[in-house]
Formats: sequence, structure tokens, C-alpha cells
Amino acid sequence: MRLIQRNIVPIVFIVICAAGFHYSGLSWMFFANDLMTRLARNSFLVISLIIPVLAGMGLNFGIVLGAMAGQFAAFITVTHNLTGMTGFFTACLLSLPFAVLFGWLTGVLFNKAKGKEMITGLILGFFANGVYQLICLILVGWIIPISDKSLLLPSGVGFVNTIDLKIWQYAIDKFYVFKAKGIDIPVLKYLNNINFPVLTLAIVLMLCIAVFLLFRTKLGQDFRAVGQNRHIAQVAGVKVDRVRIIAVIFSTVLAAWGQLIFLQNIGNVQVYGSHVQVGTFAVAALLIGGASVTRATIGQALLGTVLFHALFIVSPLAGKNIMGSAQVGEYFRVFVAYGVIGIALALHAWQRQVKKE
Repeated sequence: MRLIQRNIVPIVFIVICAAGFHYSGLSWMFFANDLMTRLARNSFLVISLIIPVLAGMGLNFGIVLGAMAGQFAAFITVTHNLTGMTGFFTACLLSLPFAVLFGWLTGVLFNKAKGKEMITGLILGFFANGVYQLICLILVGWIIPISDKSLLLPSGVGFVNTIDLKIWQYAIDKFYVFKAKGIDIPVLKYLNNINFPVLTLAIVLMLCIAVFLLFRTKLGQDFRAVGQNRHIAQVAGVKVDRVRIIAVIFSTVLAAWGQLIFLQNIGNVQVYGSHVQVGTFAVAALLIGGASVTRATIGQALLGTVLFHALFIVSPLAGKNIMGSAQVGEYFRVFVAYGVIGIALALHAWQRQVKKE
């Protein structure tokens, strides 16, 4: 019973996903291939949230700054016509200084707002988006020179709404694609004809292993110590503020790379919108996997990514078949994204109040 209570959130969403898949009428093959694509392109972003959670800063809505760093790097590769894997990995390298700077600034701000990191990260995301819009809409083409005028609005100032990334689309997704065939084992035969983007999944696997090993290093133990009790960690000689900043930098860098993995799969970047919902969707996925504002694991991140995006796939058709309107499914997807976060934050506030009493 306690096991069910601890995992009630993912259990509920597994049931909802199963029911949604049944009523959607989608074929198993279409669903599985779409889900595999979404898992590969979104897992990195969700995993980027784990380190700040274990370091005691809750859900880092500030990863939107990491997404912006990734997009700035993508713009540079496009303007210099860097193609294929060269373009993608160059973007990863170029995003690093942006992400480190943004992560450091976010960490410094979080240290000034201890105990209020989540709302601070949310507001910071709105502010940073305003600065980002200013740069992309006003400064680009006016102060920041762009040689390729097709990337600019007719006025010659500001990026166009959508920039094509076909020069390095599927750079890692289609480097090697494995399609399972000839499996006769009853449980595994459903894997037949599913496309596995091997390199992308290998990169996600390496990230999982790296995060796992990180928490077994001295720095990882410092993350845990600070997350459990800042005061005791300080007394024990841990430089709390420094450790918290490093945790946010890690998260921001991973978010930048995660956004680039996402964009190479999509094949274009919505200049003024691709980054906006990154934090919200990643946080919702992590919470659906059973994580909380104080505890998160790699398994919860991956499970949450699967369940969250399974709902995204089945909801419109399930809503149309049940209620006669696909819009019902869209409303439910919005509820999943924002409702889960609201419920989790409310429970967190209640738990803190109980501890005070």
C-alpha cells in the first residue's frame, strides 16, 4: 500500500494514458514510433532538472535561459552555414559560454532568494525572455550584423519568426537508425518496425550514467548535503553558495544541449517561441514521473517523459472520439502541463507549513 501511495501520480497517469490510447484509435506502430521520437528529443531537457532538485532548489524553471543559450548558438551556426554533425556539435560548443554565464547569473540570484528559487526562476524566465526578444527583434540587424539577409525581417532589423535548421536537421537522430525486425518473443514482438535513433538515445544514456556517477563524487555529495540541510552543510565546511551556483550551471548547460537536441529533430526554430514552454513542459514531465520539489531520480525523469508525451500523442484523438471534439484533448493537455505543477507546488507549501507547526 505504501508503494502505491508513493507512486500514486505516475500510476494515475499510466491509467489515463492507457485509456487515452484505447479511445484514440491510434495504431500501436504509429504511437510507439512517435513516442520513441519524443523520448529521444525531450529526455535531455527533463534530466537537466534533477541536479537543482537534489541541491535543494526545487524545480528549476530557469532552464529556459539554457534553451535561449542553445538557440543563440544555433543562430550562429546557421549564419555561418555549418551543416550536419559539424554544425550541431559546433552549436553545442558555442552554447557552452552562454549557458555557463546564464547559469552563473541564475545561481547568484537564487542565492539571494533562498527558499523561493522556484518562483524566482519563473519570474527570471519572463524577464530573460524580454531581453531575448529585445536582442532578436531590435538589436539583430541593427547593432548585431547578419550577413544572410534572408534571416531578417523585410525591414532588415530583427530575425524572422522561423529559422530553418535543415542544414543540421536529424544530425544525430539519423546518424544510425535501428529498426527491430523478426522478434517472435510474445512480450517483445511489439518492438518490431520501431525506429530507434541510436546515437540520440546513446547520448541520453551517457547523460544518465554521468549524472549517476556525479552524485557519487565529492561534488555530488555536496549537492546532497546542501539539499538536505544548508545550515548543517555550512557547518561541515561545504561552501553552500558556491555549490548551489555550480548545480544551476550544470542544469543550464544541460538545458542548452537538450534544446539543441530538440531543435535538430524538429528542423526549425521558432525564434520567439521555441524556448517559452521549455521549463513548464520539462517540470510537468518530471512531476508526472513521480518526482517532487525535493526528490527526483533519473528513472522518474524518463518515466515522466514517456507518460507526458504519451498524453500529448493520444489526447486530441481521444477527446475527439469521446466528446466529439479534438479541442477537449487539447484542453486536457494544457491541464496536464500546468495543473500538475500547481498541485505539486501546493503540496510542497502544505508540507513546509506542517513542518513549521
